Amino acid sequence: MQNVSSAHRSILPFTETVLDHAVAILRSGGVVILPTDTVYGLVCHPDFPEAVERIRRMKRRDRDKPFQKLAASVATIWADGAVKSKQAEQYAAFWPGALTLVLETKTGRVEGYRVPDAPLLCRLLERSGGMLCATSVNISGEPPANAVNSIPASILNAVDLVLDGGAILKAEASSVVRIFADDTVKLLRPGKLFH
Repeated sequence: MQNVSSAHRSILPFTETVLDHAVAILRSGGVVILPTDTVYGLVCHPDFPEAVERIRRMKRRDRDKPFQKLAASVATIWADGAVKSKQAEQYAAFWPGALTLVLETKTGRVEGYRVPDAPLLCRLLERSGGMLCATSVNISGEPPANAVNSIPASILNAVDLVLDGGAILKAEASSVVRIFADDTVKLLRPGKLFH
């Protein structure tokens, strides 16, 4: 674990100029904190299960709770194997935005997907391969962070890079909707979009 002084050197403004640096860290299995359009998120590349496990430990999150995938575009989600059912297509009209859709995939997996309404973040996602595993920055059960100064020190000091985009006004986690194989729909979490 880094000490506080070295951790603070890794806090950079979230601008176009840091994208190459952030992508290099993510593509080498690192963990990054960054602002989304909803709350601050912990992200890693899905090809590195050890990075996903690092995030799980940071959050003290139960193993049975999966992370979502942030995607650069709706097309990226269909390309990942998500089943493009009638309901899925209708709800996908809310993207980009504060909606996580939990969808069946063609291989039988169940994944949570979201396209954020954040152009700079979407450029980072695109350059990182189109998709990153993501979850809110908080200890499980506690409110998500809306600014770098509200991130728990135990998490701030355990990541490889922090991208600071300032405080997120009206920060609230995304709404989560589950679409089942038979196209029935269930609201799992009200969140920012559906109250």
